[in-house]
Parts: sequence; C-alpha cells; structure tokens
Amino acid sequence: MSFGLFQREQRSLFGELLDWMLTPLLLLWPLSLALTWFVAQGIASKPFDRALEFNLQVLTRLVVLEDERVTFKLDAQARDLLRADTGDLVYYQVLDPRGELISGEIDFPPPRDEALPEPGRVLLRDDMLRGDEVRVAYTWLARNDSQRLVLMQMAETKGKRSTLATEIIKGVMVPQFVILPLAVLLVWLALVRGIRPLNDLEQRIRARKPDDLSPIEDSFVPQEVAPLVSSINDLLSRLKTSLTTQKRFLADAAHQLKTPLAGLRMQAELAQREIDPVEIRGSLQQIARSSTRATHTVNQLLALARAETTGRSLPNESVELSRLVREVVQESVPRALEHDIDLGFEGPDHTPENCLIDGNPTLLQEMVRNLVDNAINYTGRGGVVTVRVLLDRFSGVQVLQVEDNGPGIPESERTFVLQPFYRALGTNVDGSGLGLAIVQEIAQQHGATVSMEDAHPERSPRGLRASVRFTPLRPAVQE
Repeated sequence: MSFGLFQREQRSLFGELLDWMLTPLLLLWPLSLALTWFVAQGIASKPFDRALEFNLQVLTRLVVLEDERVTFKLDAQARDLLRADTGDLVYYQVLDPRGELISGEIDFPPPRDEALPEPGRVLLRDDMLRGDEVRVAYTWLARNDSQRLVLMQMAETKGKRSTLATEIIKGVMVPQFVILPLAVLLVWLALVRGIRPLNDLEQRIRARKPDDLSPIEDSFVPQEVAPLVSSINDLLSRLKTSLTTQKRFLADAAHQLKTPLAGLRMQAELAQREIDPVEIRGSLQQIARSSTRATHTVNQLLALARAETTGRSLPNESVELSRLVREVVQESVPRALEHDIDLGFEGPDHTPENCLIDGNPTLLQEMVRNLVDNAINYTGRGGVVTVRVLLDRFSGVQVLQVEDNGPGIPESERTFVLQPFYRALGTNVDGSGLGLAIVQEIAQQHGATVSMEDAHPERSPRGLRASVRFTPLRPAVQE
C-alpha cells in the first residue's frame, strides 16, 4: 500500500527564492501599467486644457453686454478658431442671464455647480455631448456695474487626448516588455550564482569517504550557511566520539570473552582425552565455571549496551526509589546468603510525592543490582553489605548508598573503575569490569552523580561506600 498521497512534497530552496522574487515583480507589472495609464491621461490633458481655456477666453471677448441686452458677434477669425481642429469636434454656447440661448449649441449640458463662482474665472469639467465624451471649459461674464451673469461654455471631444495618452503608454510599455524578461533572466542567474556555494558544499560532502569524520571546512561557505555547517561539524565530532567508544568497547568485549571461551575449549579437549572419572569431573567443573563467567560477562555487556543505546528512548515515569531498592535487595538475599554475607536495607517506608524521581524503572533496577552485586563479590565471607536510601524531605534530594566492609578501592583508581573493563589491581575476584561502568552510564542518563569514599576510614580493611545522588521530579514545597 502506498502512502505517497500523505507525504509532503519536498521543497526546493531555489524554487522558493525564485517564487518570492518573481511573483511580486509579475504582480507589480500590471499595477505599474495601470498607474502609468492614469498618469498618461493627466499628462495628455494638461496642454489641451490650456489650449481650451485660451480659446474660451478668445470667445469671451466677442460677448458684448449693453444695458439689458447681450450680444455675441462671431467674426471670421473666431470661426476659423472653431474649425482649426481637424481631429476633434468643438462646440460652444452662450446663455444670457435668464438662461436663454444667445449663440451656439442648444443641447449643451449645463454646469453642475450649485454656487456661482466669481465672474471671469475659467473652470473645467468632463461631460457628455451628443453621445461623446467632451472636455468643457466654462465661465461667467458680467459688467463691472452689473450683477447679471452670462454663461460662456466651450467643449471639445477627447480624440487628441486619447491618442497622446496611448502614445505615452506605448512608449512606456515597449521598454517594459524588453526589460521584464531581462529582469527575470538576471534574477535567475543571480540565484544560480547565489546557491552555487551550496552545490559546492554538497559535492564536497558527497566526495567524502565513509570513514572520514573530520570537520567540514567552513571558511568558504556563505555566512548564512555557517551555523548549519557548524552544527554538522558538532554532529560529526559527537559521532566520531561515539564510534571510537563503540570500537573500543567491541575490542574490549572481544578480549573479555576470548579468555572464558578459550578456557571452555581447553577444558573440553582435556575432558575428551581423560579416562579417569575424577579428572573428567574436574574438567566439567572448570567448564561450568568458565561458562558462568562468560554468561555473566555477556549479560553485563548487554546491560551496558542497553543503557548506552536504548536508555534514552525507554519511557520514563515517576519512580519511588526506596521501594525499587528494597525489591532489588530482597532478590539479592539468596546470593548474599550463599556467600555468607549479611545484606541489609535502611530506608523510608514511604516516599513523599515531591521526592519522586523521573526515570526508567528497568534501568534503575539494573543500576542498583550492579552496585549490590559488586559489593557482594568484593566482600569476603562473613562480611556486611548495607544498602541505604537517604531522603531529605525539604529539598527532595535522595541518595542511594551501598556500603561494604571489603577491601575498598584506592582513591587514585576510583575514576578509572567507572570506565568499561577496568578492574582495580590486587583483587582476586572474577569479574568483567563492567558493573560500575553500567552504574555510571545509567546515573548520567537520570541526571544523577556517582561518588565513592571509604566506608570505614579508621579500620582495615576500609571498605567502600558508593553513593548515587538524585534530584527530585518536582521541587519541594516549604510548609
């Protein structure tokens, strides 16, 4: 079954930048043409408006106001003025103060002004005359000693204006049709050149060998990509450290397993050659001890691997440390009795809610189990091992202590015993050197700290007290 319909399509950085750069350009281009059209209309109207005003003023000189009578004498020069324009039609009208036609067109549209302006001032408006759009210039005339106003109007069609505006638009649009594709091409080339360092970085990373974990050279990458390269270098550094640790772990594990396996093989070969039942029984006992040691080593290797690799993905929950430790101690009692060791537990019966820790119970049990097993292994017969959980009810801090009266660990070696496969010198106890390394790994994953000190400094042997300090899940509330 394919789930392609639910997968998000991979985005292209080049396409994203190109879209954001070209889309505004292509959207602004029609807006630019519209604005140019309106500007061209205004530019084309101005010279023709001035000419229309001039012609109107020429015609006003032909209006004569005599007492109650208004006359308009259109001479030959004025007629030539009205007929001089071969591209547009020119109309005029003269109305006396009573609104009666003196001369001109009777169907001339009247002005829409409600208040009469001052006499002699020329005004302009757009109007319709005989189904054509016209530009009208009009004014009122009066004698100095009379309040009687005469309306004088002159109009012309807009053919010349539209022609001039069209020519202006053509002069603007033709260069834009050339410039726009050129701008798109330049943007494309700029983006190609801009992302070239990313392509070079990709080729350099692809050309690397699988085992090359050296940092990527960041001196030739753009400033915007430098944080990404720095993050990759940090990841490579952590990956290199992890791989180095795994290689060392595998090498040490192979070395630790080689000894018991070689012993198993040798004892098996000896048992095959022996005839005496006593010698055969001895060889079988050696095989049992070697297999027990190999099993213990394998179990601890698996525990360490689980703590290092899957511990971070295991679910966490609120854990009551004292209850968990008590269960592990109860499980370890038979083994302690087998070694004639007095194993005890000291801790609270109930843990307040503010003292719970956030952790994984399985890993925490493994940590406590390794501390208890380590103490039992290194404490001689008749020894005492005490497991404590100390609780500060005010701060919520809990401390797990595992104390024994064994030989202890010298102070100079306490840092090293927390590393895998390291064993303190002078001990005759079989072990893989993984117990305290497991404790350290699990403690780190739970934000806890591991420390070691002499349990009985005034005695000999001094013993060992291993402590794991936990912080609470929720801070304590002072009452």
